[in-house]
Amino acid sequence: MPLIVTPRQLIQRSELYSQLASLLTAGVALVQALEMIQRKPPAYSYRQPLDAIIASIQAGGSFAESLSSLGRWMPSFDLALIQAAEQSGRLAESIRLLADYYQQRAQFARSFMAQVAYPIVLVHLALVIFPTQLLPQLVWEGQVLQFLQQKIMVFIPLYAVAFLLIFASQGRHGEAWRSLIERFVRPIPTLGRAKHGMALARLAVALEALISAGVSIVDGWQLAADASGSPALRRAVLSWKPGIQAGETPGEMVSRSSAFPELFSNLYNTGEISGQLDDSLRRLHHYYEEESARLLRAFIRWFSLLVYLLIAAAIGYQIITFWKNYYGNILQGF
Repeated sequence: MPLIVTPRQLIQRSELYSQLASLLTAGVALVQALEMIQRKPPAYSYRQPLDAIIASIQAGGSFAESLSSLGRWMPSFDLALIQAAEQSGRLAESIRLLADYYQQRAQFARSFMAQVAYPIVLVHLALVIFPTQLLPQLVWEGQVLQFLQQKIMVFIPLYAVAFLLIFASQGRHGEAWRSLIERFVRPIPTLGRAKHGMALARLAVALEALISAGVSIVDGWQLAADASGSPALRRAVLSWKPGIQAGETPGEMVSRSSAFPELFSNLYNTGEISGQLDDSLRRLHHYYEEESARLLRAFIRWFSLLVYLLIAAAIGYQIITFWKNYYGNILQGF
């Protein structure tokens, strides 16, 4: 897997699964389907892994075993889903679920990037304008090199920090860093709830896909917690092991866990008792996806307003300072 997962890479993985599911549904054999995709894959970087998968299957390995041999190229969530689907004979349906899963993740990532674009532009504008002392030197004296050097010294550390934060918040990169980020963001009004809602939405959709593929409920919860991207949820689910071994149900564990809101607990328990858990998980996924998107929009709207007001206040301060100094110099002449 790449260092940082982008919406484009998520779409490429979705396309890979979508093509494979379509070919398998049409009755094409697995190896033949993989060979057809390998000739024109969603991305050039897929050619070598597909070659290795085809060679492993032809040597007698199962599809899941062939994927495991690729190491980290295949996420553990995908691997568990495919392994269970291969054993239950629902490979095409489960691969279609994976295609939809990555399509939804890509759409959410693109929506998030579109929403944060405006405040990012505002921050860049503020950093370019201030301090304003450099602008007269740039315009009237032509000190372009000095201006660029000063801005580079500001933007390079800023980009480095942003890259590290994005890197630490994705996949299994630095569990300690991701936990630190989660603890820092959680108390922030609106943003903390939005981030937790995103994790709950990912957990619900992942758990539904795993259960539909035939993965056991216990293993499904652990894999779905990994897929949620939340270290807090992952720790909470891992702590259930003694209770599960003692005969308690995941619904009972969810009810006692502070990591899950009351709404999540109620809907999950309703689905578990009624035998309609897949429907409850779909409802939870849609609710938390929409709720987290709403909260995120609200946070970005207020953050953008704050940045705008800070820029306006700084410009006002510069104007007042200029005229104060100007009239001060005039009065000193009398």
